Amino acid sequence: MRDPARRAGRLPWRLARRLLGRNELRRPADRIETVVIFSLAAAFLTAAVAAGCFARHLYQSQHATAAGLRPAVAVLSQPGSGITAPAAAVGARWRLPSGTERSGTLTTVTAPAIYYAPAGTSIRIWLDRSGEPAAPPSSSDDMIFLALIVGFTITAGATVVLVLCYSFCRMVLDRHRLAAWESAWAAVGPRWTSHR
Repeated sequence: MRDPARRAGRLPWRLARRLLGRNELRRPADRIETVVIFSLAAAFLTAAVAAGCFARHLYQSQHATAAGLRPAVAVLSQPGSGITAPAAAVGARWRLPSGTERSGTLTTVTAPAIYYAPAGTSIRIWLDRSGEPAAPPSSSDDMIFLALIVGFTITAGATVVLVLCYSFCRMVLDRHRLAAWESAWAAVGPRWTSHR
């Protein structure tokens, strides 16, 4: 049974031999393609780690924002029955955690329940640290789902870009290989066909 540490220690040696080793059949374009593959693989791993870090930061940011919100009850001073615009406003009053009363406007973003609500209706709202209405916090499951979707989207986007980069590099290298093959055949071909 082989030691995994020994096998892992041989990996850099194998990579160096693949890139720099002597092989009569390996063309410069083949070496360039190997470097491109390793570079794109490293870029993919970097993008995947960065996407994971960004998704984690997004979740923590949403969680911190939600932790700063406090629930309160607002009483509408105007009816909300005619509201059809997404960010329409209705006058309301609410009590801060300190007990002082404040009045202002609620929108359908900060209090979705104001749709078609009559005046005098009590509605649950969320207040930020300054006592102003804020959008309701997302549930923990929604925060996790959003972070996962963002991380997956960034990774998938990076994958598409890297595959396109590889395809372009491969196309350029294949054209170079074909041109080298044609020039070599142009030099050797007449000698072979003249013997017939």
